[in-house]
Amino acid sequence: MIKNEKRIWWITFIFALSFLISGCSTSASGEKQVRTSNEKEKRVINIGYQKFGTLNILKAQKNLEKELKPLGYSVKWTEFPAGPQLLEALNVGSIDFGHTGEAPPIFAQAAGAPLVYFANSPANPKGEAIVVKKDSPIKTIKDLKGKKIALNKGSNVHYLLVKALEKAGLNYEDIKTAFLPPADARAAFEKGDIDAWVIWDPFLAEAERAANARILTDGTGLVNNREFFLASSKFAKEHSDILEVIFRELQKTEKWVEGNPKEAAKFLSPQIGMDIETLELTLHRRTFGLEKMNKEVAKDQQQIADQFYKLKLIPKKINVNEAISKSAK
Repeated sequence: MIKNEKRIWWITFIFALSFLISGCSTSASGEKQVRTSNEKEKRVINIGYQKFGTLNILKAQKNLEKELKPLGYSVKWTEFPAGPQLLEALNVGSIDFGHTGEAPPIFAQAAGAPLVYFANSPANPKGEAIVVKKDSPIKTIKDLKGKKIALNKGSNVHYLLVKALEKAGLNYEDIKTAFLPPADARAAFEKGDIDAWVIWDPFLAEAERAANARILTDGTGLVNNREFFLASSKFAKEHSDILEVIFRELQKTEKWVEGNPKEAAKFLSPQIGMDIETLELTLHRRTFGLEKMNKEVAKDQQQIADQFYKLKLIPKKINVNEAISKSAK
C-alpha cells in the first residue's frame, strides 16, 4: 500500500515537473518570437524625402533597396512638403534619415531635435528665389517694404528673404510674412492674396512656367542654398555603416543625373507629377558633387544660426558643430 502511494506521488511529481518545464519552454519561445519580431522592425530604415532632390531620385531608382537587402534591411519612404515638417518627424522618431535645405536643421537644433548633419551638396544659389507676378509693379527688393510675402517658415528660403532685405537696406520687420507651405503659397500667389513668394526648385521652375512668375532675385551673391542630408543621432550612432551605404548610393545617383539631365527629367516626371520641361529647367541650374560635412560648410551654417538668433527667429544660440556626425568630420 505504501509502495503504491509512493508510486502515485512520483508520477504526480514528474507530471507536474514536465508541465512546468513545458510552460517555461513555451514562454521562452514566445519571448524569442517577440525579440525576433522587434529585431526585424529595427531593420526597417525610415527615410523622409521632399518633392525633389537626389534622395527623391534614389527612391525612384530603387538602388538603395538593392544594396541594403543583402544586409537584412528594408526601406520605408515618406514624403514631406518641406524641410521643417520632415525634421519634425525626425525629432519624434518617425524617420531615421532625410534631406533639407540650410535653415530647417538650424530651427530644429534650436528646438532640441536629436539630429546630426552627415553630408551636403555644393552651393546652388540659383535654385531658390523671390518671385512676383510678371505684371507686378514691384521691380526691386526695396519695393517689398510693407508688402505681404509668403514663405514656408523655417525653410531654406527664410534665410534668402533675410539676406535680400538686408542687402536692400530693409529690416525684417519692414515686410509682412505669410507662412505657407508650397501648395498653399502657390494658390495665394495666383489669387493675388500675396505680393511676393519666396520659393525653391522645382516649385520655382513650375511657378516660372505655369504661374506667371517673374524672378525678383535669386540667391546669387546672397546665400549658398545647400541641400543637407541628416540622420537622427540614435540612427547615426547605431548604424554608421548603413549611412555609408546611403552616401555611396547618393553619390552614384548624383553622377548619373549630372551626366543624363534629359533622361533624369523624363524619369522623374511621372514620379513626382511635374512636366519634363519644368524638371529640365530645375536640373539645368542645379549643382552637383555630394560631399561629407566639413569645417567650412559648418562655419557657413553657424553664420545662418547666429543671424537667426539675432533676429529672434530661434529662441537660443546653438553650436552647429555639436550636430555634426563624427563620421562626417
